[in-house]
Amino acid sequence: MNKLLTTLAVGSVALLMSASAFAADVTMRISLQLPMKSHLGQNLQLFKKEVEAKSNGNIEVQIYDSAQLYKDKEVPAAVGSGAIEAGVASLTRYVGDVPAVDIFYQPFLFNSEEKVRKAVAKGSAIRGPIDKAIEGTGSTVLWWQAYGGAIMLSKGGPIANPDDMKGKKVRVFGKTLGQFVEATGGAATLVSGSEQYLAYQRGTVDAGMTGVSGVKSRKLYEVMDTITITNHADIEFIVVVNSKWWNKLTDGQRKIIGDAAGVAEAHVRNYIAEIEADAYKVAKENGMKVVTPSDADIKAFKAASSSVYEQYKAKAGPLGAQLLDAASKL
Repeated sequence: MNKLLTTLAVGSVALLMSASAFAADVTMRISLQLPMKSHLGQNLQLFKKEVEAKSNGNIEVQIYDSAQLYKDKEVPAAVGSGAIEAGVASLTRYVGDVPAVDIFYQPFLFNSEEKVRKAVAKGSAIRGPIDKAIEGTGSTVLWWQAYGGAIMLSKGGPIANPDDMKGKKVRVFGKTLGQFVEATGGAATLVSGSEQYLAYQRGTVDAGMTGVSGVKSRKLYEVMDTITITNHADIEFIVVVNSKWWNKLTDGQRKIIGDAAGVAEAHVRNYIAEIEADAYKVAKENGMKVVTPSDADIKAFKAASSSVYEQYKAKAGPLGAQLLDAASKL
């Protein structure tokens, strides 16, 4: 018996040594609220492939999708504290620490792809200061993930102008978007992305806003029947890493991860128009009606939501004023 136990013990040690020989030097866990099949999930898969190939497996990337570990609103604190190495969060989740991030939710400010691209370019007069400010939360921005323009979801008819918004309970995913809803006659309800399907299904809200790609990845066509293409805001997600963890990596490891982040960022930005077009196609195939507001409707929305800018100026301080000035020059 003793001989058997000794043999088993030796075998166990050998297995552990063998496993450790193949273990990655660095493990990078990333929290994602969306399903892996979403375009943000696929973008993380591209990043993972790049990192693990270039590091010869010495850096392992583990992706936890569908809010397995953290909901969107929990990611900034989880990453900033070091509870997890990295995470994907909607940019607006940083509004509590950096109110100026909601520059992208000022109604109809970034109303063309050209303006959006200029604003989100690395080191730009808009993105640069935002990335720098987020460092104060204990996180470092690796890359930005395009999510497209904000659209309205509803049931039984479109939300094409402020009259359509009146009396509606509307799902939003940020305070500034809530201000837009309230200024245009609705009642805003903050609901995380992973919970919006149930909110629509149960009638917790009458309408909502999201990016059209979410309609496809979350199958929102099962619970809502109309999309209104307002494009009243630009939705951006960011991939952040814990700064202390990041700074402990070697220069070579940071270069591999940084280069992969650059590849992933360029890919998702270049394909966002195609991603949105495909999502609209899927929505229509599943019975959704897609409505484009008239110029008069958009003008009415702009007039009704002008107070959102004033609230932003009051809360976002000098950085907000700096970003608004930069946006006016795009």
